[in-house]
Amino acid sequence: MPKDEELKLLRRRRRAELMNRLQTRKAEEGRKRGDPKKILRRIVTDRAWEVLKVAESQYPEATCRIEEQLARLVSKGELEGPILGGQLLWLFRCLGMNVRLETRIHILEHGKLKTIGEKLKESQI
Repeated sequence: MPKDEELKLLRRRRRAELMNRLQTRKAEEGRKRGDPKKILRRIVTDRAWEVLKVAESQYPEATCRIEEQLARLVSKGELEGPILGGQLLWLFRCLGMNVRLETRIHILEHGKLKTIGEKLKESQI
């Protein structure tokens, strides 16, 4: 009978130890995964942040999943170097998400920056 008690006690201890290891491993994975935006900050350039922000407003759920996958690739070291805005826009379009960016055309004339609308108004006058 005492051996059965000892065996049960050893099994409980072992089970508790395994549960602690599992919880520790999950906590480490959570810390490693972290916030996708923090991870992407290392490789995403200025214009790409604009594309990401616009895509997030137009396709919030899909953009979140794409951010997570990109962050996972960066964490694994499979994706290196800067991601440019055009590349990110191309990625979204290849995935079937037509992200619409606001297009602005400015003209530098005599040291002043004018919009295309202002330039057209001047030429009509």
